[in-house]
Amino acid sequence: MSYPADFRYSKDHEWIKVEGGTAKIGITDYAQKSLGDVVFVELPKPGAKFTAGSAFGTVESVKAVSEVYSPVTCEVLEVNESLASAPETINTDPHGAAWLIKVRLQTPAEVQSMMDAAAYEAYIAEKDKEAHA
Repeated sequence: MSYPADFRYSKDHEWIKVEGGTAKIGITDYAQKSLGDVVFVELPKPGAKFTAGSAFGTVESVKAVSEVYSPVTCEVLEVNESLASAPETINTDPHGAAWLIKVRLQTPAEVQSMMDAAAYEAYIAEKDKEAHA
């Protein structure tokens, strides 16, 4: 899997794609593979505010329930309603149709401190190496 170059990535395996003053946030392909088949997604209501690093929802798979963390300080503008009836979209299109929330950035500079695609790929390669050591 190649990771989109115009996204930024967190060590918790979330991605963010900035579009002007707003951004979409989702979980990475690495995260969805680790989770397995996604069966349920719990997302916040529009208007909710989160600080960088705080949990904003959960993704439940056949294996586990995992919290999803906001990589930036933001206000939720919209949630991906289609995931309520089709959570498995996270497994098939994690970097596209399976975005979780659309947000207004409160501190846009936070995005710059996140990893670019090359750094994220190196990070997960290192994690995989540690897991198999």
